[in-house]
Amino acid sequence: MAQAKGGLGKGMSALFADYEDNREVKIDSAEGTVNQLDITLIDRNPEQARKSFDESSLKEMAESMKLYGVLQPLLVTKINERYQIVAGERRFRAAHMAGLKTVPAIIKDLPIEEIKAISLIENIQRENLNPIEEAEGIKELMTGHGLTQEGVADRLGKSRPYVANSLRLLTLPKQVIDMVKSGQLTTGHARAMVSIEDKDFIINLAKQTVQYKLTVREVEERVRLYYSRQSIPAGPRKAAPLTLELKELVNDMKRVFGTRVKLVGTPEKGRFSIDYFTKDDLERIYQLIEQLKENNQ
Repeated sequence: MAQAKGGLGKGMSALFADYEDNREVKIDSAEGTVNQLDITLIDRNPEQARKSFDESSLKEMAESMKLYGVLQPLLVTKINERYQIVAGERRFRAAHMAGLKTVPAIIKDLPIEEIKAISLIENIQRENLNPIEEAEGIKELMTGHGLTQEGVADRLGKSRPYVANSLRLLTLPKQVIDMVKSGQLTTGHARAMVSIEDKDFIINLAKQTVQYKLTVREVEERVRLYYSRQSIPAGPRKAAPLTLELKELVNDMKRVFGTRVKLVGTPEKGRFSIDYFTKDDLERIYQLIEQLKENNQ
């Protein structure tokens, strides 16, 4: 379905933001008149993407509705002499649970494809929606309803970069996507990994993140190190010749530690390696360092 011009306005988003609580929202009068409909004349939408509803939150909403009524109208379309829910099934279920006879609703004459799209948008806008489920919903809006990223962003009340970044999560390996879905990885973890093309590296990093409970910042650091290593040219690298002073320093360290000592670097920057070949070697080096520490106290 191509994105219709002059379709649902931004004010309509207030109707299909199906909040967890009984929340009053401001409805633009241009979107339609609020009617009180007999609840027995309203049918659920068979295309509703959301199949499960938390019973405890529905009960809390129902208790609120007993005191204050339904504060946010449903969006429905008329089919023959009955009405079908386009958005607001949570509110409808809670109203039933509260024993209400009527519910406020805005009636819109909508084509079936538009109803499906709005139902999908309502599902995406759930407050507790998993980030992968959100990304999958966005992808379905684009592939199944002909919307561009900009069109989806407008419908959801999000920025286009938000939509683009959400879709990028779907490029992760399936194993990692499943970890995000199950809650083992957060959205932050997933976003930190998504720029890496090496799928095996991503999977291993995801497993390490779960095993060692890495923070998002720690994952970002490992990704940074990955790119740093990628920028190093492949193949053997010739070590720069040591200066006379550095050679003497290495020889002095060999005599002090009684083992092989290597230095790779320059007078400005480098790395020492001190070899040990037995447990006794390691213990001897340790004792020498302890003596040096004592002498400097």
